[in-house]
Parts: sequence; C-alpha cells; structure tokens
Amino acid sequence: MRKQYHSRPTDSGRQIWDVHRLVELSKDLPVIEVPLEKIRELDESFWFEEGHNPTCREILTHVRLIHETDLKYPIILCSEGRVMDGMHRVLKAALEGKETISAVQFPVNPDPDYQNVSLDELPYD
Repeated sequence: MRKQYHSRPTDSGRQIWDVHRLVELSKDLPVIEVPLEKIRELDESFWFEEGHNPTCREILTHVRLIHETDLKYPIILCSEGRVMDGMHRVLKAALEGKETISAVQFPVNPDPDYQNVSLDELPYD
C-alpha cells in the first residue's frame, strides 16, 4: 500500500493520521456492513481542499485507484462514522451497485500522528 494519510480539520487545528498505523490499530475490530447511503463523504469534497478545482489529471489518478482497489479489505471509520481510510473502495462499491460496504469502526479515535502540519511536509517514503 502506498504511503498515505487521513487529514481533517478540527476546532484545535488540522489532525493527521498515518493510514498504515490506522490499519494496524483497527485489525482486530469487528467487521460490520455499512449502507453506502450512510457514507456522508459521498456528497462532500473528500480529496481536494475547499476552493481547489481538481484537474482532469487529478481526477484520473483517483479513477485509476478506484479501479485497482480491492473490496475484500474493510474501510476504516472513525468513532463518528466518518471515513478515515477507504474512500476509493466506497466509490468502487457504489460503481458496482452495491448497497453496503464492509467496515471497521473505532469506538474511540486514536490520537493523530501529526497536528497542524502541511500534508506536503509529511514523509511519503
């Protein structure tokens, strides 16, 4: 899996989680089926910052990742039910006409790995 991060703004600033660590922390959580209609991110800008108009090339990158993803791996949800990892899988499930997707959900969110750091400053190797 390529190096990736989950990032979200909060009242105390931007919080960022290493997705590899999220996968490790969530590996023993029970797998549940979540209706796609409950995935709020389907109707939000997920990968692009507010005000950023993605280019067709940027969209193509995500289309390729959607095509290559494997639905056998559950998505990871935070304690509030928001996607922390797996949005490409959510879109693949939607494209395939599925009504649910396998997920694990943290009962309590793990502490972020970084706070108030630019995504461009994070290690990607």
